[in-house]
Amino acid sequence: MQYMLLIYTDPAQEPKYGTPEFGAMMAGYNAATTAMRTDGVFKSGDGLQGLHTATSVRLKAGKVETMDGPFAETKEYLGGYYVIDVPDLDAAVKYAAMIPSAGYGTVEVRPVMVY
Repeated sequence: MQYMLLIYTDPAQEPKYGTPEFGAMMAGYNAATTAMRTDGVFKSGDGLQGLHTATSVRLKAGKVETMDGPFAETKEYLGGYYVIDVPDLDAAVKYAAMIPSAGYGTVEVRPVMVY
């Protein structure tokens, strides 16, 4: 079964680029990705560009409305994702826990509807 691991973080809580902590976080992401690939469960995954690049779209009364930024007003924002193919939720949670951002953000695990 395929699961999407949605990575939400508060930018204020993330390690800052160029710091040793940032390097350790990126090494953790590389290790998680390597484990998923080695175990044969990795389907895809990427980080997303910063919030300043986001555009939200709504359709109201047949008219397209856009606004800069993410729709939700929250401290945690979607920053990336993995799609994995594992036997069950327990296995998906195991891989989600490998993602460094789980230590200071949230990794949402959701089954993918494959049509």
